[in-house]
Amino acid sequence: METLLVVIGVIVLLALVTGGLLVTRRRGAALPPAAPPAPRVAEQVLDETVAPPSEDLGTPLLEAPPVEVPEPTAGRLLRLRSRLSRSQSTLGKGLFALLARDVLDDATWEEVEDTLLSSDMGLAATTELVERLRTRVRVEGLRTPEELRAALREELVTVVGRDLDRTLRTAAHDGRPAVVMVVGVNGTGKTTTCGKLARVLVADGRSVVLGAADTFRAAAADQLETWGSRVGARTVRGPEGGDPASVAFDAVKEGVAEGVDTVLIDTAGRLHTKTGLMDELGKVKRVVEKHGPVDETLLVLDATTGQNGVVQARVFTEAVEVTGVVLTKLDGTAKGGIVVAVQRELGIPVKLVGLGEGPDDLAPFDAEQFVDALLGD
Repeated sequence: METLLVVIGVIVLLALVTGGLLVTRRRGAALPPAAPPAPRVAEQVLDETVAPPSEDLGTPLLEAPPVEVPEPTAGRLLRLRSRLSRSQSTLGKGLFALLARDVLDDATWEEVEDTLLSSDMGLAATTELVERLRTRVRVEGLRTPEELRAALREELVTVVGRDLDRTLRTAAHDGRPAVVMVVGVNGTGKTTTCGKLARVLVADGRSVVLGAADTFRAAAADQLETWGSRVGARTVRGPEGGDPASVAFDAVKEGVAEGVDTVLIDTAGRLHTKTGLMDELGKVKRVVEKHGPVDETLLVLDATTGQNGVVQARVFTEAVEVTGVVLTKLDGTAKGGIVVAVQRELGIPVKLVGLGEGPDDLAPFDAEQFVDALLGD
Protein backbone atom coordinates (compact mmCIF):
# COMPACT_ATOMS: atom_id res chain seq x y z
CA MET A 1 0.00 0.00 0.00
CA GLU A 2 2.77 2.39 0.92
CA THR A 3 4.60 1.53 -2.27
CA LEU A 4 1.51 2.39 -4.29
CA LEU A 5 1.26 5.80 -2.61
CA VAL A 6 4.92 6.59 -3.40
CA VAL A 7 4.45 5.75 -7.08
CA ILE A 8 1.36 7.95 -7.30
CA GLY A 9 3.24 10.84 -5.66
CA VAL A 10 6.11 10.59 -8.14
CA ILE A 11 3.71 10.59 -11.09
CA VAL A 12 1.90 13.69 -9.79
CA LEU A 13 5.24 15.47 -9.23
CA LEU A 14 6.44 14.71 -12.76
CA ALA A 15 3.19 15.98 -14.18
CA LEU A 16 3.50 19.26 -12.33
CA VAL A 17 7.11 19.83 -13.45
CA THR A 18 6.35 19.01 -17.09
CA GLY A 19 3.38 21.35 -17.15
CA GLY A 20 5.41 24.19 -15.71
CA LEU A 21 8.08 23.88 -18.37
CA LEU A 22 5.47 23.96 -21.16
CA VAL A 23 3.90 27.09 -19.77
CA THR A 24 7.28 28.78 -19.50
CA ARG A 25 8.16 27.93 -23.13
CA ARG A 26 4.82 29.23 -24.38
CA ARG A 27 5.23 32.47 -22.46
CA GLY A 28 8.77 32.86 -23.86
CA ALA A 29 7.55 32.40 -27.42
CA ALA A 30 4.85 34.96 -26.91
CA LEU A 31 7.20 37.69 -25.70
CA PRO A 32 7.58 40.56 -28.23
CA PRO A 33 11.08 41.54 -29.45
CA ALA A 34 12.90 43.93 -27.22
CA ALA A 35 12.39 47.57 -28.20
CA PRO A 36 15.52 49.70 -28.85
CA PRO A 37 16.47 51.97 -25.99
CA ALA A 38 15.02 55.44 -26.25
CA PRO A 39 17.56 58.15 -27.01
CA ARG A 40 18.52 60.37 -24.19
CA VAL A 41 16.84 63.76 -24.28
CA ALA A 42 20.10 65.57 -23.59
CA GLU A 43 21.69 64.07 -26.72
CA GLN A 44 18.68 65.00 -28.88
CA VAL A 45 18.82 68.60 -27.75
CA LEU A 46 22.56 68.70 -28.41
CA ASP A 47 22.15 67.28 -31.92
CA GLU A 48 19.59 69.94 -32.82
CA THR A 49 22.14 72.65 -32.10
CA VAL A 50 24.57 71.27 -34.69
CA ALA A 51 24.23 72.48 -38.29
CA PRO A 52 23.12 69.77 -40.71
CA PRO A 53 25.86 68.41 -42.94
CA SER A 54 26.21 69.92 -46.41
CA GLU A 55 28.54 69.68 -49.39
CA ASP A 56 30.36 72.82 -48.29
CA LEU A 57 30.96 71.58 -44.70
CA GLY A 58 34.63 71.83 -43.88
CA THR A 59 35.35 74.47 -46.60
CA PRO A 60 35.20 77.86 -44.90
CA LEU A 61 33.95 80.77 -46.94
CA LEU A 62 36.85 83.04 -47.81
CA GLU A 63 36.30 86.75 -47.75
CA ALA A 64 37.12 88.59 -50.95
CA PRO A 65 40.52 90.27 -50.68
CA PRO A 66 40.38 94.03 -50.33
CA VAL A 67 40.76 96.01 -53.53
CA GLU A 68 44.25 97.49 -53.75
CA VAL A 69 44.94 101.11 -54.58
CA PRO A 70 47.99 101.27 -56.89
CA GLU A 71 50.50 104.04 -56.37
CA PRO A 72 50.15 107.05 -58.71
CA THR A 73 52.01 106.78 -62.00
CA ALA A 74 53.24 110.38 -61.97
CA GLY A 75 56.97 110.31 -61.30
CA ARG A 76 56.99 106.52 -61.02
CA LEU A 77 59.90 106.23 -63.45
CA LEU A 78 62.13 108.36 -61.22
CA ARG A 79 61.10 106.34 -58.18
CA LEU A 80 62.29 103.22 -59.99
CA ARG A 81 65.61 104.69 -61.17
CA SER A 82 67.62 102.32 -58.98
CA ARG A 83 66.37 99.46 -61.17
CA LEU A 84 68.52 100.85 -63.99
CA SER A 85 71.69 100.54 -61.93
CA ARG A 86 73.46 98.22 -64.35
CA SER A 87 72.56 100.39 -67.30
CA GLN A 88 73.88 103.35 -65.30
CA SER A 89 77.22 101.63 -64.90
CA THR A 90 77.33 101.00 -68.65
CA LEU A 91 76.32 104.43 -69.83
CA GLY A 92 76.62 107.00 -67.08
CA LYS A 93 79.82 105.96 -65.33
CA GLY A 94 81.48 104.68 -68.49
CA LEU A 95 80.78 107.78 -70.54
CA PHE A 96 81.69 110.22 -67.80
CA ALA A 97 85.00 108.45 -67.24
CA LEU A 98 85.84 108.85 -70.92
CA LEU A 99 84.71 112.46 -71.22
CA ALA A 100 86.67 113.41 -68.10
CA ARG A 101 89.98 112.67 -69.80
CA ASP A 102 92.34 115.58 -70.31
CA VAL A 103 92.47 115.01 -74.06
CA LEU A 104 89.42 114.00 -76.12
CA ASP A 105 91.19 112.54 -79.15
CA ASP A 106 89.92 110.23 -81.87
CA ALA A 107 90.68 107.14 -79.79
CA THR A 108 88.59 108.47 -76.91
CA TRP A 109 85.64 109.23 -79.15
CA GLU A 110 85.84 105.70 -80.55
CA GLU A 111 85.59 104.38 -77.00
CA VAL A 112 82.59 106.60 -76.42
CA GLU A 113 81.01 105.11 -79.53
CA ASP A 114 81.78 101.54 -78.39
CA THR A 115 80.22 102.25 -74.98
CA LEU A 116 77.00 103.46 -76.58
CA LEU A 117 76.91 100.50 -78.98
CA SER A 118 77.28 98.10 -76.04
CA SER A 119 74.07 99.55 -74.61
CA ASP A 120 72.10 98.26 -77.66
CA MET A 121 71.51 101.76 -78.96
CA GLY A 122 72.17 100.75 -82.54
CA LEU A 123 74.77 101.95 -85.03
CA ALA A 124 72.82 104.77 -86.68
CA ALA A 125 71.73 106.40 -83.44
CA THR A 126 75.17 105.98 -81.87
CA THR A 127 76.96 107.56 -84.82
CA GLU A 128 74.56 110.49 -84.83
CA LEU A 129 74.87 111.11 -81.10
CA VAL A 130 78.70 110.96 -81.07
CA GLU A 131 78.98 113.34 -84.02
CA ARG A 132 76.63 115.87 -82.43
CA LEU A 133 78.39 115.69 -79.06
CA ARG A 134 81.84 115.92 -80.63
CA THR A 135 80.83 118.98 -82.63
CA ARG A 136 79.46 120.72 -79.54
CA VAL A 137 82.64 120.06 -77.57
CA ARG A 138 84.74 121.55 -80.35
CA VAL A 139 82.53 124.51 -81.26
CA GLU A 140 81.42 125.49 -77.74
CA GLY A 141 84.77 124.73 -76.14
CA LEU A 142 83.28 122.45 -73.48
CA ARG A 143 85.85 121.31 -70.94
CA THR A 144 84.54 121.00 -67.39
CA PRO A 145 82.76 117.83 -66.18
CA GLU A 146 79.59 119.84 -65.55
CA GLU A 147 79.56 121.21 -69.12
CA LEU A 148 80.22 117.81 -70.65
CA ARG A 149 77.57 116.16 -68.49
CA ALA A 150 74.95 118.74 -69.47
CA ALA A 151 75.78 118.35 -73.17
CA LEU A 152 75.66 114.55 -72.95
CA ARG A 153 72.28 114.69 -71.21
CA GLU A 154 70.80 117.04 -73.84
CA GLU A 155 72.00 114.89 -76.73
CA LEU A 156 70.73 111.69 -75.11
CA VAL A 157 67.31 113.23 -74.50
CA THR A 158 67.22 114.31 -78.15
CA VAL A 159 68.12 110.86 -79.47
CA VAL A 160 65.67 109.13 -77.08
CA GLY A 161 62.95 111.41 -78.39
CA ARG A 162 61.76 114.29 -76.27
CA ASP A 163 58.94 115.27 -78.65
CA LEU A 164 57.43 111.87 -79.43
CA ASP A 165 53.75 111.45 -78.55
CA ARG A 166 53.68 108.90 -75.73
CA THR A 167 50.07 109.51 -74.71
CA LEU A 168 48.08 106.40 -73.75
CA ARG A 169 44.62 106.80 -75.28
CA THR A 170 42.57 105.14 -72.58
CA ALA A 171 39.69 107.57 -71.95
CA ALA A 172 36.12 106.71 -72.98
CA HIS A 173 34.85 108.61 -76.00
CA ASP A 174 31.84 108.74 -78.31
CA GLY A 175 29.77 106.85 -75.74
CA ARG A 176 32.03 103.82 -75.61
CA PRO A 177 35.20 102.77 -73.80
CA ALA A 178 38.67 103.09 -75.25
CA VAL A 179 39.94 99.71 -76.49
CA VAL A 180 43.55 98.68 -75.87
CA MET A 181 44.98 95.50 -77.41
CA VAL A 182 48.20 94.01 -76.05
CA VAL A 183 50.25 91.83 -78.42
CA GLY A 184 53.67 90.19 -78.34
CA VAL A 185 55.72 87.03 -78.74
CA ASN A 186 55.80 84.13 -76.32
CA GLY A 187 57.84 84.62 -73.17
CA THR A 188 57.87 88.42 -72.98
CA GLY A 189 55.66 88.49 -69.88
CA LYS A 190 52.70 89.76 -71.85
CA THR A 191 49.88 88.62 -69.55
CA THR A 192 51.73 89.90 -66.50
CA THR A 193 52.26 93.19 -68.32
CA CYS A 194 48.50 93.32 -69.01
CA GLY A 195 47.84 92.92 -65.30
CA LYS A 196 50.32 95.66 -64.44
CA LEU A 197 48.85 97.89 -67.14
CA ALA A 198 45.42 97.45 -65.54
CA ARG A 199 46.97 98.78 -62.33
CA VAL A 200 48.44 101.74 -64.23
CA LEU A 201 45.03 102.58 -65.67
CA VAL A 202 43.27 102.25 -62.30
CA ALA A 203 45.98 104.39 -60.67
CA ASP A 204 45.23 107.06 -63.28
CA GLY A 205 41.53 106.98 -62.43
CA ARG A 206 40.25 104.69 -65.19
CA SER A 207 37.62 101.97 -64.76
CA VAL A 208 38.65 98.80 -66.58
CA VAL A 209 37.27 95.57 -68.05
CA LEU A 210 39.83 92.90 -68.99
CA GLY A 211 39.41 90.56 -71.95
CA ALA A 212 41.21 87.20 -71.62
CA ALA A 213 41.60 86.53 -75.35
CA ASP A 214 44.60 84.26 -74.78
CA THR A 215 42.52 81.07 -74.90
CA PHE A 216 45.38 78.74 -75.83
CA ARG A 217 47.38 78.90 -72.61
CA ALA A 218 45.42 77.27 -69.81
CA ALA A 219 46.63 79.53 -67.01
CA ALA A 220 46.44 82.83 -68.91
CA ALA A 221 42.81 83.66 -68.10
CA ASP A 222 43.24 82.70 -64.43
CA GLN A 223 46.38 84.79 -64.22
CA LEU A 224 44.70 87.81 -65.78
CA GLU A 225 41.62 87.43 -63.58
CA THR A 226 43.82 87.39 -60.47
CA TRP A 227 45.51 90.62 -61.53
CA GLY A 228 42.17 92.26 -62.27
CA SER A 229 40.53 91.23 -59.02
CA ARG A 230 43.23 92.99 -57.04
CA VAL A 231 42.17 96.37 -58.42
CA GLY A 232 38.46 95.68 -58.88
CA ALA A 233 38.57 95.09 -62.64
CA ARG A 234 36.28 92.38 -64.04
CA THR A 235 37.64 89.81 -66.49
CA VAL A 236 35.66 88.49 -69.46
CA ARG A 237 36.82 85.03 -70.47
CA GLY A 238 35.75 82.15 -72.68
CA PRO A 239 36.29 78.38 -72.83
CA GLU A 240 39.80 77.05 -73.02
CA GLY A 241 40.81 76.71 -76.67
CA GLY A 242 37.87 78.88 -77.76
CA ASP A 243 37.84 81.60 -80.38
CA PRO A 244 39.97 84.52 -79.12
CA ALA A 245 38.20 86.98 -81.42
CA SER A 246 34.86 86.06 -79.83
CA VAL A 247 36.23 86.67 -76.32
CA ALA A 248 37.66 90.02 -77.37
CA PHE A 249 34.34 91.01 -78.96
CA ASP A 250 32.42 90.04 -75.79
CA ALA A 251 34.84 91.99 -73.61
CA VAL A 252 34.20 95.19 -75.54
CA LYS A 253 30.47 94.47 -75.49
CA GLU A 254 30.55 94.12 -71.70
CA GLY A 255 32.66 97.25 -71.40
CA VAL A 256 30.09 99.22 -73.37
CA ALA A 257 27.23 97.83 -71.25
CA GLU A 258 29.01 98.68 -67.99
CA GLY A 259 30.11 102.12 -69.15
CA VAL A 260 33.78 101.66 -68.22
CA ASP A 261 36.60 103.87 -69.44
CA THR A 262 38.90 101.21 -70.89
CA VAL A 263 38.70 97.65 -72.21
CA LEU A 264 42.11 95.96 -72.06
CA ILE A 265 42.48 92.85 -74.24
CA ASP A 266 45.23 90.30 -73.67
CA THR A 267 45.99 88.27 -76.81
CA ALA A 268 47.86 85.00 -77.11
CA GLY A 269 51.62 85.15 -77.38
CA ARG A 270 52.83 83.99 -80.75
CA LEU A 271 56.06 83.43 -82.61
CA HIS A 272 56.68 86.14 -85.16
CA THR A 273 57.63 83.44 -87.70
CA LYS A 274 54.19 81.77 -87.63
CA THR A 275 52.16 83.33 -90.44
CA GLY A 276 48.85 81.70 -89.44
CA LEU A 277 49.02 83.04 -85.91
CA MET A 278 49.87 86.52 -87.12
CA ASP A 279 46.87 86.41 -89.48
CA GLU A 280 44.68 85.39 -86.55
CA LEU A 281 45.89 88.43 -84.62
CA GLY A 282 44.64 90.60 -87.46
CA LYS A 283 41.29 88.80 -87.26
CA VAL A 284 40.96 89.58 -83.54
CA LYS A 285 41.45 93.25 -84.28
CA ARG A 286 38.96 93.25 -87.17
CA VAL A 287 36.28 91.58 -85.04
CA VAL A 288 36.83 94.02 -82.17
CA GLU A 289 36.55 96.94 -84.59
CA LYS A 290 32.92 96.02 -85.25
CA HIS A 291 32.33 98.00 -82.05
CA GLY A 292 34.58 100.83 -83.22
CA PRO A 293 38.30 101.53 -83.79
CA VAL A 294 40.96 100.07 -81.53
CA ASP A 295 42.49 103.05 -79.74
CA GLU A 296 45.82 101.50 -78.79
CA THR A 297 47.72 98.42 -79.91
CA LEU A 298 50.66 97.96 -77.58
CA LEU A 299 53.53 95.64 -78.50
CA VAL A 300 55.31 94.03 -75.53
CA LEU A 301 59.04 93.53 -76.13
CA ASP A 302 61.61 91.92 -73.84
CA ALA A 303 64.48 94.40 -73.46
CA THR A 304 66.97 91.61 -72.79
CA THR A 305 66.59 90.29 -76.37
CA GLY A 306 68.33 93.39 -77.74
CA GLN A 307 68.34 93.76 -81.49
CA ASN A 308 66.44 90.45 -81.90
CA GLY A 309 63.45 92.16 -80.34
CA VAL A 310 63.52 94.75 -83.11
CA VAL A 311 63.31 91.98 -85.72
CA GLN A 312 60.30 90.46 -83.93
CA ALA A 313 58.64 93.83 -83.70
CA ARG A 314 58.76 94.50 -87.42
CA VAL A 315 56.60 91.43 -88.14
CA PHE A 316 53.96 92.51 -85.62
CA THR A 317 53.76 95.99 -87.11
CA GLU A 318 52.93 94.38 -90.45
CA ALA A 319 50.11 92.28 -88.96
CA VAL A 320 48.47 95.04 -86.89
CA GLU A 321 48.94 98.77 -86.61
CA VAL A 322 51.07 99.04 -83.47
CA THR A 323 50.73 102.40 -81.75
CA GLY A 324 53.20 101.98 -78.90
CA VAL A 325 55.82 99.71 -77.35
CA VAL A 326 55.94 98.33 -73.81
CA LEU A 327 59.56 97.49 -73.04
CA THR A 328 59.77 94.94 -70.19
CA LYS A 329 62.69 93.58 -68.16
CA LEU A 330 64.65 96.81 -68.54
CA ASP A 331 66.20 96.26 -65.11
CA GLY A 332 69.05 93.91 -64.35
CA THR A 333 71.24 93.06 -67.35
CA ALA A 334 69.09 94.95 -69.85
CA LYS A 335 70.70 97.88 -71.66
CA GLY A 336 68.96 101.24 -71.81
CA GLY A 337 69.99 102.01 -75.38
CA ILE A 338 67.42 99.52 -76.69
CA VAL A 339 64.76 102.22 -76.20
CA VAL A 340 66.45 104.30 -78.89
CA ALA A 341 66.96 101.37 -81.27
CA VAL A 342 63.33 100.23 -81.07
CA GLN A 343 61.96 103.70 -81.72
CA ARG A 344 64.29 104.47 -84.63
CA GLU A 345 63.81 101.13 -86.34
CA LEU A 346 60.03 100.99 -85.96
CA GLY A 347 59.08 104.64 -85.89
CA ILE A 348 56.87 103.79 -82.88
CA PRO A 349 57.29 105.40 -79.44
CA VAL A 350 58.04 103.48 -76.28
CA LYS A 351 55.09 104.32 -74.03
CA LEU A 352 55.70 102.11 -70.99
CA VAL A 353 58.74 100.44 -69.46
CA GLY A 354 58.92 97.56 -66.99
CA LEU A 355 61.65 97.98 -64.39
CA GLY A 356 61.15 95.03 -62.06
CA GLU A 357 58.87 92.22 -60.92
CA GLY A 358 56.71 94.18 -58.47
CA PRO A 359 53.05 94.89 -59.29
CA ASP A 360 53.71 98.62 -59.69
CA ASP A 361 57.02 98.39 -61.56
CA LEU A 362 55.48 99.38 -64.90
CA ALA A 363 55.99 103.09 -65.55
CA PRO A 364 54.85 105.55 -68.24
CA PHE A 365 57.92 106.46 -70.28
CA ASP A 366 59.37 109.96 -70.07
CA ALA A 367 62.50 110.74 -72.08
CA GLU A 368 64.07 113.20 -69.65
CA GLN A 369 63.37 111.11 -66.55
CA PHE A 370 64.71 108.04 -68.33
CA VAL A 371 67.97 109.73 -69.32
CA ASP A 372 68.40 111.06 -65.79
CA ALA A 373 67.94 107.53 -64.47
CA LEU A 374 70.48 106.15 -66.96
CA LEU A 375 73.14 108.74 -66.18
CA GLY A 376 72.68 108.49 -62.43
CA ASP A 377 74.05 110.99 -59.95
